[in-house]
Amino acid sequence: MGEFAGRSIEVDVTNIAHGGVGVARHDGRVVFVADAIPGERVVARVTEDSKKSFWRAETVSVVSASEFRQPHVWTAASIDRDPAERAGGAEFGHIRLDHQRELKRRVLAESLERMAKVTSDVQVEPLPGDDERGGTGWRTRVRLHVDDSGRAGPFAARSHRVIPVTELPLATDELSAAAPLDQDFSGSEHVDVLAPSTGGVRLIIGGKNAQKRTTITEIVGEREFRLADSGFWQVHRSAAEALTTAVQDAVDPALFDPSAHNLDLYGGVGLLAAAVADRFGPTTKITTVESDAIATDYAADNLAEWIGARSETARVERWVRDLVASASASEKSRLARATMVLDPPRSGAGRDVVASIAALAPAQVVYVACDPVAFARDVDFFAGHGYTLSALRAFDLFPNTHHVEAVGTLSRA
Repeated sequence: MGEFAGRSIEVDVTNIAHGGVGVARHDGRVVFVADAIPGERVVARVTEDSKKSFWRAETVSVVSASEFRQPHVWTAASIDRDPAERAGGAEFGHIRLDHQRELKRRVLAESLERMAKVTSDVQVEPLPGDDERGGTGWRTRVRLHVDDSGRAGPFAARSHRVIPVTELPLATDELSAAAPLDQDFSGSEHVDVLAPSTGGVRLIIGGKNAQKRTTITEIVGEREFRLADSGFWQVHRSAAEALTTAVQDAVDPALFDPSAHNLDLYGGVGLLAAAVADRFGPTTKITTVESDAIATDYAADNLAEWIGARSETARVERWVRDLVASASASEKSRLARATMVLDPPRSGAGRDVVASIAALAPAQVVYVACDPVAFARDVDFFAGHGYTLSALRAFDLFPNTHHVEAVGTLSRA
């Protein structure tokens, strides 16, 4: 930290950046300001001044408030608290819900324009019930970290300091009621609180007191998915259903061939492979690829009713690269007629995976993205291989946070 860290500055916030922070300038330098809204003038405390090109700061008080500012949905994260004492995980909770979605739309559209030269009028769609509750009551999974005294709570925003809290407003009512916010977890690293579709709330203790893995069941529409309680599942109570429908709609039926070598990459426990197979019927052939062997085993069970469904345990980048190298002429023909669903981690697929997919020349790629910048970068990589973004939707799967989910269709130009 340099000489300016800890100093208070007064700035005008003009835009929103990736990560949910406001953009301002001070003496010609860019300042990324947390807990601010474009259009506001705020007093902010500089927290990082080590970079020549930009500083980071946290809002201490608001001089001129945006019309979209509201009382924070979580008092533990309110601007009334010192920034070091604010709970993390609800960084948009001070912004009216409709404007949160506008800011998310802006970040997604600007990322696509800047990185992929794609102009989009995409809107961020709410999930059922969120508007009525102001974007609270949706989280079915919460991780509480444990400090040296055994207290469990969220980390402070932008730090690893545990903040004791008395409520979890983003969590479902069932999870909130059962969350062990006043218990002693000495010796544990963290506590995961889950409220699956069935079976009630459960706790998973992490660290040296870690408990044995068990199986839970999640219900999506009329379908059941089994998975490990410690495994990945969409956090929003309605997200799995929303993404199932969105992926089904994103597949262009004119380009879909059920007998092709269809792929579901980064497939988890088979949610999106099942979405495709449900949409196009029992003859659908689809292979799901996932690096987590436990998830792959569950995927095999979850997809068992489709005779043409397979699950493979492998790192996607290696598996697809090997497929490019080993595919026979007939297999290349099936791959060229294929639909590929891509649901990478936050870092995106990346240049090498995109190049391997493009080398297989599928008819279409449905890309499920949880990071707008990584998505825009990958759209640009695909464009370099002759694929254009032909359809795009965005969903507010994480209300009162800066995160946004996008589902795009890429097809050969």
